[in-house]
Amino acid sequence: MNDMTKAAAAPRASMRDRMAMYNENTLKIGLFGANCSSGRAVTLVPERWTGSWEDNLALAKMSDAAGIEFMLPVGRWKGYGGDTDYMGTSLETITWATGLLAHTKRLIVFGTVHAPLFHPLIAAKQFVTADHVGQGRFGLNIVVGWNEDEFQMFGVSQRDHDSRYDYAQEWIDAVKLAWGPQDDFEYNGQFIKLKNVRSKPKPYGGSRPLIMNAGASATGRGFAIRNCDAFFTQADRTSMDKTRTLVQAAKDEAAAQNKELDVYAVGVVTCRPTQKEAEEYYHYATIENGDWSAVDGILGKKNISPATVGEEEFQKQRHHYAHGMGGLLMVGDPDRIANTLADLSRAGLRGIGFSFVNYLKELPYFCDEVLPRLERMGIRTKRKG
Repeated sequence: MNDMTKAAAAPRASMRDRMAMYNENTLKIGLFGANCSSGRAVTLVPERWTGSWEDNLALAKMSDAAGIEFMLPVGRWKGYGGDTDYMGTSLETITWATGLLAHTKRLIVFGTVHAPLFHPLIAAKQFVTADHVGQGRFGLNIVVGWNEDEFQMFGVSQRDHDSRYDYAQEWIDAVKLAWGPQDDFEYNGQFIKLKNVRSKPKPYGGSRPLIMNAGASATGRGFAIRNCDAFFTQADRTSMDKTRTLVQAAKDEAAAQNKELDVYAVGVVTCRPTQKEAEEYYHYATIENGDWSAVDGILGKKNISPATVGEEEFQKQRHHYAHGMGGLLMVGDPDRIANTLADLSRAGLRGIGFSFVNYLKELPYFCDEVLPRLERMGIRTKRKG
């Protein structure tokens, strides 16, 4: 069979299949941040995540076998300092994703890409290459702005807030054109100008990779809803009803544009056989052994200090960022974790990406205890094969 025949015989990868991550589970479960040292736990404990390639590969294979749907990396170029140089070692996300896709069969792996740092045509070719390696399992998480000192490493200045999204719109338009059916195109935007473009191959299976974004502002939400298949929002830490309202608002806004949108959240999990054990480990890893100098560095980049937000709010934010760089905190026994995840699903979330202090050590217990509970609740189906 020649190459052209093979290409013609490739299975179709419809956008509906891609959005469903090729299974029928109501709630999609993913792992977030494993490409960075310490993951998303700002902690001093010796068992904290290494972020090494060897551990990431082992984690991807374990996740693939267990039915975890996706892995989502953090786009990071420079650590936050502190005693651990938090996230100081990181694996570049497109090459990381391509390597993991080559070693897995079902897992969706995302690349997290800062649009201002990647030329859209080079990026589009990288994404297509990863998508072919994974036979339709690559996803794009697009980031529009980030930490100023990281952008300075590249000699890139961040635009003002709305202009960032104007640039990002042109960037994603150019990427989609490169993915599109036409052999040749040109693009003449305010920021991006392309001539005599030819980009082959196209994405695997006749559709394109999933696109995610986590814009928090009204402008960011508008960008995500116009251009993306999935939108990351913050689940409310105190009220499932508020989470349901946030999710429905995003879906309604998409529906008004005749678009289908899935809504995801991020979280942090500490799961142990008893509630007491879970709370004790959380306190040990996050409070007693938090890398507080790194936490203060993170807050400094966000201009969060007692002077700007008041002492009470500052301490609240300090604890929030210590337990995993934000996201919904889930600490408990398997029943409590499963019930929380089921509630998130009932609130309309399509999925959640979360982190552990040590992914490889903690994921097996989660899969053995929490996933079967979600199956019994009808939130997930039992893994086949």
